[in-house]
Amino acid sequence: MSSEVRAAEEIVREQLASTPNACITCSFQAEDMAVLHMARQLRPEIPVLFLETGYHFAETYAYRDRYVKEWNLTLVNLMPKLTVEEQETKFGKLFESEPTKCCNLRKVEPLFRGLAGYKVWLTGLRREQSPSRANLQQVETHVLPDGQALLKVSPLAAWTNKDVWAYVKANGIDPLPLYDQGYTSIGCEPCTAKPFDPDNPRSGRWGGNKLECGIHTFSEKK
Repeated sequence: MSSEVRAAEEIVREQLASTPNACITCSFQAEDMAVLHMARQLRPEIPVLFLETGYHFAETYAYRDRYVKEWNLTLVNLMPKLTVEEQETKFGKLFESEPTKCCNLRKVEPLFRGLAGYKVWLTGLRREQSPSRANLQQVETHVLPDGQALLKVSPLAAWTNKDVWAYVKANGIDPLPLYDQGYTSIGCEPCTAKPFDPDNPRSGRWGGNKLECGIHTFSEKK
């Protein structure tokens, strides 16, 4: 076992031991699967928060459902207030005209509502993923818009892409099939393309016009 894996597992162990009110956000990408694998060894019933935007790839839904069954996950689908049909009737295709507003309605607001009551929030974020994540710390205190403070824990913050894939392979985790098609960062289907910048795995998101949906930037760090 590498030192990176030991350090990440120790952070997960410490944080889960500190409170029963912990959750993990999971997009079912490789990083999230690695952290989820670590967490469920210690707390199999940990709530797994999935942002059900209504715009995911069919492959993402199938993969999610497969691992919910195989790992007996406590899945919590976080839903927007508007259905896809209601939103498009009211605003049109926001993912084309105002992608930030679309992310806010379908990701940011549902997540912040879903995090209510938790003290620890596990994520699969890494510094290497994007320039906007370069200063990411493994444990940070975040304050949500309603004033609630919680610990945002990113055990893989210092991991490289190579570290992630080594862990996935070593633990027999089949990755989301979209990776085999050339995708490197996978979100909603209308806003996800294959990367155009080989040095930035998130360059295929939102047509390269932005790097974050907002769920990791709208809360306030303390």
